[in-house]
Amino acid sequence: SSLASLVKIQLDLRASRDQYDGQVYYGVVNNVSDEQSKLGTRYSVPQIAFFKAIIEAIAQDVTAQGTISNIDALNIKLENQVLNSLGSQSQDGSLNVPAAFRNFTLSQKEKTLDQLVQDKWLCFTEDGNVGVGVRSILDLRSWFRNAEVPSCEVCNEAGLKAKLCPNEGCTVRIHQYCLKRRVCQRGVIVCPSCDTQWQYQPPKAEPIELEDEASGPTQSQPPSRSTQSQPPLRSRRKRQRLSQNDDAETAGCSSQAASQADSDMRRVTRSSARLR
Repeated sequence: SSLASLVKIQLDLRASRDQYDGQVYYGVVNNVSDEQSKLGTRYSVPQIAFFKAIIEAIAQDVTAQGTISNIDALNIKLENQVLNSLGSQSQDGSLNVPAAFRNFTLSQKEKTLDQLVQDKWLCFTEDGNVGVGVRSILDLRSWFRNAEVPSCEVCNEAGLKAKLCPNEGCTVRIHQYCLKRRVCQRGVIVCPSCDTQWQYQPPKAEPIELEDEASGPTQSQPPSRSTQSQPPLRSRRKRQRLSQNDDAETAGCSSQAASQADSDMRRVTRSSARLR
């Protein structure tokens, strides 16, 4: 089979979820980290050190925000990477930083950051911060475990972007999409470690105003005298339902007490082939 062929050439087909939106991604990953595979990268040594420093900064965040600010990323000093990994020192005891690291300018960092985002190693979140890309989630799974990044209590994947247990003395963390699935299934969720009940407030789905409805009144505008151009209530509900389905992973669970007339509008479906 195709999967067996991948195993023979030391490749692996993996599936993983985007930490920020829950969408499922599939990728082929190299299982061998040798000198030949290292030559396949188009990134320079300083660029790789810059990327590693960003990943480490995100992974070591105890608040599990899963991101760092753009400014913090650009202010990363590559000398620290030399100190942590190379540890090279001159005879007088001073740190011997390679010239390529010392001469790595701010503009080169910006260019590298954009390139890493384009190649899916990193990502830009909606609030403009720098996050871990889906390619890193697929490829660096073993690195996250070796670095002892706390895993999600539900899916056992690295909990880079996750919700923390309300009990400050507990280290349990759960991905937002995993927490939502548990709440939808059980109604409530209790921490498996300290038995603290988790409070989950699903985000509200907001209707999207379509451009072709510009002639009709909006919520912030009073209705015009002519009501012939205004879509009927049932049509607006249908559009609202479509908007909710497009954002199924971020919308909240459907209310069990919703009326039958509004049930179709509020129902949120989930695709098993997507992460978010």
